[in-house]
Amino acid sequence: MKDQPLGLVDMLDMRMFREHADVLRADHDKRDIPHDNIDSVIRLDEEWRQTRYDSDQLRKKRNEAARGIAAAKKSGDEAASKAIMAEVASIGSEIDALTEKADACLLERDSIRMRVPNILHESVPVGEDDQKNTLHSLRGEKIELKFEAKNHNDLIEQNNWVDLARGAKVAGSRFYFLQGDLARLEMALQQYSANFLVGRGYTLVQPPLMMNREAYEGVTDLADFETVMYGVEPDKYYLIATSEHPLTAMRMDEIIEPAELPIKQVGISQCFRREVGAHGLSDRGIWRVHQFTKIEQIIICNPDDSWDHHEELLSNAVELWDSLDLHYRIVNICTGDMGTVAAKKYDLEAWLPGAGAYKEVVSCSNCTDYQANRLRMRYRTADGNAAVHTLNSTAVATSRALVAIMEQYQNEDGTVRVPDVLIPHMNGQAVLQPLA
Repeated sequence: MKDQPLGLVDMLDMRMFREHADVLRADHDKRDIPHDNIDSVIRLDEEWRQTRYDSDQLRKKRNEAARGIAAAKKSGDEAASKAIMAEVASIGSEIDALTEKADACLLERDSIRMRVPNILHESVPVGEDDQKNTLHSLRGEKIELKFEAKNHNDLIEQNNWVDLARGAKVAGSRFYFLQGDLARLEMALQQYSANFLVGRGYTLVQPPLMMNREAYEGVTDLADFETVMYGVEPDKYYLIATSEHPLTAMRMDEIIEPAELPIKQVGISQCFRREVGAHGLSDRGIWRVHQFTKIEQIIICNPDDSWDHHEELLSNAVELWDSLDLHYRIVNICTGDMGTVAAKKYDLEAWLPGAGAYKEVVSCSNCTDYQANRLRMRYRTADGNAAVHTLNSTAVATSRALVAIMEQYQNEDGTVRVPDVLIPHMNGQAVLQPLA
C-alpha cells in the first residue's frame, strides 16, 4: 500500500494549502464536508502575507525618513527635523497596527488549520456513516450457545462482579467497582497482552496519566477537549483518553535519528473519557464507561514504511484476539465514520451473543504525518529534517474484552469459562465464580 503522492509536502504544512488546495478539497468531498476551513486558511494566509509585506514596506519608508532627521538637524532646520520625527512616529504606529493584525491573522489561520482533517488514503471506502464500513474478514468460529444468551449486564449482576451503584455514589455514573474473579481476569488480560507485545519487540511503557494542553493539541482533534477530555483544574492538565496520546507526544519538538526508527512501544494505562451522549441498552454495564484500562500499540517510523507497519499493528491485534479464541470481524472504516486524525483505520468488532451484535473492541490507525506535524516531531535525513509517521492500535481495552469474554464464554448457570491462554495468569483457575 503506497502513501499519498504529494512528494515532500507534509499534511498541515502551509504548502499543502498554497500548492495543493485541490487535494484537500477533494478529500473534503470524500468526507462530505464543506471547504470553509480550507478557504479560510488560504484567505487568512494571504492576508497575513500581504500585511507582512505592507509592514516591510513601511519599515523601509521609516528608515528612509529617519535618515533625513540627522540631515535636518545638521542644517539647523528644527521645523523640518520635527516634521520628519512626527512622520517616523506615525509610520511606527502604522507598523504596530499592521504587526498586531498580522499576529491575529496568523493565530486564527493556524487555529483553523489544525482543525482540517488528515488526508484519507485512497483505499478508504466512501460512505456517509458506519453502515457503509466494509467487511475485511471474519475471524474465529461464531459461538452457538445451546441456551438463551445472557448479556454482560445480566452476568455481572448475577455474579456480583461489578458494583455500578457504589461506583456512581463515589464518582458518578459510568464509574464502577470491578471485583472478585472478574477483577482478577482483568489483571490477567493486562499481563498477557503486555507480554504478548513485548515478545514481538515492543517496549513496555507506563505513561503519565495527565498531559498539558500543548502536548494534547498535538495528537488529537481540538474538539475532543470539549467532548471527550476530563480537565484538571487549576493546573490546566487533561486526563489521558488513551496511552497513545502521551506516547506519541513523548517525542514532541525532537529530531529523531534515523537509526532509532521504528520506535515500537506498548503502553498500558488507565484511560478517562467523558463518553457524552445517549447510548443504548447494550452500552450499559462496563461497555461504555468513563474509566478503563487499555493496552495500546504505538509505532513511530519512517514514512516509507508506515503502511507496512499499519498491517503489522493489525496483524498483532488479530493474533492476540485469535489467541483468546473469540469470534470477531475486521472492518474497513469508511469516510463518513473516520475521525480527524487517521488517514486509514481498521476496527475489530467482537460478536456479543447477549447483545446479538458485533461491537468495536479495537481501532487500528495510520495517522501518517498528521500528528508529527502538530507535534513538530521530525527525523534527520540527508536533505534536511522531515516529519515521521505515527501509528497506533488498541491491543486490548480490558473492559470491552471482558464483555466479549463473558458473553462468548458464558455457561448456562451464569458462570464464565476462562480463555485457555489466560488460565496460567489466573493461577490455574478455569471458571469465574460468583462473588458471595
